[in-house]
Amino acid sequence: MNIYDLVVKRIYELCDLRGITPNALSYLAGVSQSTIKSILNGESKNPGIVTLKKLCDGLEISIVDFFNTSDFINLEQEIK
Repeated sequence: MNIYDLVVKRIYELCDLRGITPNALSYLAGVSQSTIKSILNGESKNPGIVTLKKLCDGLEISIVDFFNTSDFINLEQEIK
């Protein structure tokens, strides 16, 4: 699994944990529904740190908490 897939997976996990939909997250985070949709559908392969920070704010977690999972910790370094 690559980092883009892990970001999508993590967003879904966090929405499930909070009992909200991605559309509700867009409202809470102040991010457009089209932006969330493009991230979750793989159309945006690089959502950017500012967008991720807004999503974390909407989820009431830190950016560190977002990435503090075994999936991200065990992710191999990508050198291109």
